[in-house]
Amino acid sequence: MKKTRILTLVLTLSLLFLPTQSVAARGTGDGPVIFGGSYTLKSGDTLDGDLVVFGGTAMIEEGAKLNGDVALFGGSLTLNGMINGDVVLMGGAVLLGAESQINGDLTLVGATLNREDGSQVNGEISYSASLETTIPSFSDWTQRSWQNAPMLYFNNPVWIAGGVLGRTLAMALLAMLVALFLAEPTQRIGETITSQPAMAGGLGFLTLVLAPFVILVLLITILLIPIAVLALLGLMFALLYGWVALGFEVGRRISTLLNREWQLPLSAALGTGLLTLISASFSLIPCVGWLVPYLIATLALGGVIISRFGSVAPTPTPAATAVLPVPADVEGKEEE
Repeated sequence: MKKTRILTLVLTLSLLFLPTQSVAARGTGDGPVIFGGSYTLKSGDTLDGDLVVFGGTAMIEEGAKLNGDVALFGGSLTLNGMINGDVVLMGGAVLLGAESQINGDLTLVGATLNREDGSQVNGEISYSASLETTIPSFSDWTQRSWQNAPMLYFNNPVWIAGGVLGRTLAMALLAMLVALFLAEPTQRIGETITSQPAMAGGLGFLTLVLAPFVILVLLITILLIPIAVLALLGLMFALLYGWVALGFEVGRRISTLLNREWQLPLSAALGTGLLTLISASFSLIPCVGWLVPYLIATLALGGVIISRFGSVAPTPTPAATAVLPVPADVEGKEEE
């Protein structure tokens, strides 16, 4: 479906740009991506591609034509020309001028629509669409999966083992790539977790508890929706990076225990793979299986936050100084 494709594209593109800058980049189909700025398609011009706007303004003048889709997050769209595609607005407002024409669907999520006489929308106009209708939530997805998937899959140990093994290999490969390019900061994160496990776990737990509420508040504030999307992506990236860093430390300790000198990519891959395998295996246990992955996630996220994504070395724990008894003859000499 086009709407789902647009929103998925927007989430992917948001990883590549900073939200605090007003920039224009090349989007899908050679279309622009606008962050906090303005874009105008002048009269007589034609744009072959999609237009994506984060917290900015877009204007398509009379006589201009856009052959693609438009996705707008928290901003305004003024249309006096033609759009040959779908239009999705999440927050903000759209003004359809008298000469405007949309040859596709118009979907409004928390947005307002103002139309002048003569404006045309040749597709469906949806006012009540929500995020759940375009991007299913994780709980809905898992519920539908468990209800609709064949029982043969869940009762077949071959399929279950294949899923666990595939996840393990994917994380091991990711850890190997991270070790090749980000070895030092990743090692700092792992050392921070092992040297301050209580602080890392506590901070990670508080972040996982409070982050959904903060993101929800940002989503309610329409103009801050782009920041909410980037915050969610940042949280996911931090969790993944911390998981790899913790696996990096596990692999290093295993190599030390076995008196082996493994290369960093190999150590990171083996440690992360083992950590993922243990987590995935425990997650299969009903009711309490989520505790182990959740504990690992809190440690991983806390380590990333404390070390500031590996830019700060862990604070060394001061060693306790032992008080040695003073020999008797030394005490006697001191008294003399």
